[in-house]
Amino acid sequence: MSIVQRWLFICAMLYPLAGIAAVPDIPMKTLDGEEHNVNEYIGKGKWVVVAIWAHDCPICNAELYQMSFFHDDHKDKDAIVLGVSIDGWKNKAKAEAFIERHSIDFPNLITEPDARILAGFGAGPFIGTPTFYIYAPDGSLAAQSIGPTSQEDLERFMSMYPAGGK
Repeated sequence: MSIVQRWLFICAMLYPLAGIAAVPDIPMKTLDGEEHNVNEYIGKGKWVVVAIWAHDCPICNAELYQMSFFHDDHKDKDAIVLGVSIDGWKNKAKAEAFIERHSIDFPNLITEPDARILAGFGAGPFIGTPTFYIYAPDGSLAAQSIGPTSQEDLERFMSMYPAGGK
């Protein structure tokens, strides 16, 4: 990624989303079929990066495994990653194969590819995969990034954004 692209990314990430304070209430399932809600992960005192992906997304296939590095480096300190597959329950096996193929070790939920469900993350209409929603430790939506996003980008953003999301 060029310096200009990184700068534009950082500026886009800093676009204020501070008015969006409600933690999303979106029921989903784990790949094992257990009912969960994204609000079980967000607003618990850590940054949460929600990574929306699909098994057939070229960028997801090329880069999503990097979020495991971010998750492993931060999970015991200040941040976690929550993956959300939009492959739908009928493509669960493809989503599981994606996770195994890329050695993804952060928690993942699965939902249908329904824009109404994904709009519940609070940043307007869903555009496509990969999309990253970055929630501050207090649960407020701090940023959204569409397209490739690296561990370095996330760490830079977290260091520039005031702690607690205020």
